[in-house]
Amino acid sequence: MRRFFPLLVAVIGLFVLLFAVHQCQQRGAANYQTTAVSRGAITQAVTATGTLNPVVNVQVGSQVSGNVAKLFADFNSQVKAGQVVAQIDPALFQATVTQAEGDLASAQAALELAKVNATRTQELFAKKNSSQADLDQAMANLHQAEANVKIKQGALDKAKADLDHCSITSPVDGVVISRNVDVGQTVAASLQAPVIFTIANDLTKMQIDSNVAEADVGAVVVDQTVDFTVDAFPNRTFHGKVVQVRNAPIAVQNVVTYDTVIGVSNPDLKLKPGMTANVSIIVAHRDDALQIKNAALRYRPADAPTPAETRSTPSPKGVGSSGGRERRNERTVYVLSGSRPHAVQIRTGISDGVITEVADGLKEGDRVVTAELTATTAAASPPANPFGGGPRRFP
Repeated sequence: MRRFFPLLVAVIGLFVLLFAVHQCQQRGAANYQTTAVSRGAITQAVTATGTLNPVVNVQVGSQVSGNVAKLFADFNSQVKAGQVVAQIDPALFQATVTQAEGDLASAQAALELAKVNATRTQELFAKKNSSQADLDQAMANLHQAEANVKIKQGALDKAKADLDHCSITSPVDGVVISRNVDVGQTVAASLQAPVIFTIANDLTKMQIDSNVAEADVGAVVVDQTVDFTVDAFPNRTFHGKVVQVRNAPIAVQNVVTYDTVIGVSNPDLKLKPGMTANVSIIVAHRDDALQIKNAALRYRPADAPTPAETRSTPSPKGVGSSGGRERRNERTVYVLSGSRPHAVQIRTGISDGVITEVADGLKEGDRVVTAELTATTAAASPPANPFGGGPRRFP
């Protein structure tokens, strides 16, 4: 038995050595979480929220004060341009017109008398039977009478205009989306015109007034495609186009945004004014792009120096379309080769926030490190049996 003891010790030592080597290899390979460089579609979008509004939205008000006598339109009523939609009680304005007509008739009578007196005075002055002072007075009275007729005529015209304004008409063809008064209600137009109706010209063509942050507005241009959803139809995606990026800044609590107008077609009238739209403005798209996960761009080994997150270098293409020099983004990623990762400089393209396009530096199938597993993570997995053919962990 003693002669087999050295052989048994040698076999046990060999097993221990093989087990230790396997454990070291496995720890080196399993300490890194990787992802493969692949190809696929990438869409870079600017997200924002906005409100749906009619393209032409007219507020119809009253230029005169008074009681609302009649309403000829209601919510969702179809109206034509020039159609009477409301009537203010015209009694007081009709009385004003009658009074103005009387004042004008009186002024015209006074003008006729002034003309007769002026003619008579001129005849007497020619015969030397009247003084120059009498002639001057008669001519002055004539001119005053003529002016008074003009004043009374203006008052009559104003009274008639106020009477006409008692009939409120629609300025455009469209549909009534809001009615703010009822019959019998008094409207006061002394300070500002009260809004009686809000009329949308055409609900089949609408627009979204979206607020785009100043950090994103530089990528938004006219005619870009827009996808958006509304809460009323969460499973349906609507489409539109950017028609205007307004230059006026909107500052709310030191946050600056810009109104971006998006044209929307609404043939089935599903979209209604005032709905909140969640907007995605498509600023760039690649159908077959080499791509990696953004986690690979954030990974840094513990012993590696911390480089700048993004390094911009002049592109050899020279001057870009904006008048300045084109720039490209260079990043550092770590590709797993064997049991240790090594740094690789890549040039990135567009990104959707989860994956990023690789313009140069990697090829399809490369394993890029996204995270380094800790000892706690490794201990949470059951130990592998090097001799039992058990499951092995691969990156």
